[in-house]
This record gives sequence, C-alpha cells and structure tokens, in this order.
Amino acid sequence: MDISGRHEESGEYLMVAAAVHASVDTTRLESVEGMGFATSRNPPAFEHAAEVVADAVAELPEPPEGPVVAERGEFYEEPELRVEQFLGPSFKYVESIAERETVQAAHHAAYAARKLFL
Repeated sequence: MDISGRHEESGEYLMVAAAVHASVDTTRLESVEGMGFATSRNPPAFEHAAEVVADAVAELPEPPEGPVVAERGEFYEEPELRVEQFLGPSFKYVESIAERETVQAAHHAAYAARKLFL
C-alpha cells in the first residue's frame, strides 16, 4: 500500500491511499489481483493515515491473504503492532524485493488516482 498527498496544497489536504492485492515470490511481483482506493481530507497524522489505508484495504475485491505491507514512512515509523491494530489484517514493513515492487505499484496507483481528484 501507499499514500499520496500528505502535504497541504491551496490550504487543503487530499490523501489518496492505494492498496494493491498481489501475488509475489521472494524476488518479484507475479500478478496484481486487485486494487482498492480511499481518500481523506484530514491533515496527515498517524491515525488519519491508518484510517485511509484501512478504508483502501477494505475496498479490495477480496481480503488479503497475507499481510498489508508498506514503507516505514507511511506510518511515521510506528511499530508494526500499533499499525496492525488500526488495519485489522496483519501488517509488516517492506522486507523483500517483491514487497518493494508491490509498494512501488501502489505508489504509482495512488499518485495517478490523486491526480484525477485535483
């Protein structure tokens, strides 16, 4: 997952979260099974970021079988257990190349979706 737009523009915030449900092996993203999106106009804070991500994950066509994965900065480097309490499904920070590629796909999706809202 990834969030785009955690900065103020013209006196407003618009965070767009993209959740990517993907099949991966240890070295690459194999296929994208679906995507979920959510938006928030709340100012960036841990609770708001976790809420918009939980909403995006809930919009996936099917619940994830594995953990939700993100870069540490998305949740202000909060401990994984604290993030997981907000999201519901299991959560972890990026560890493998495939996870990094999946987060990169979510980044592109969130950025593109945000541009549609502006």
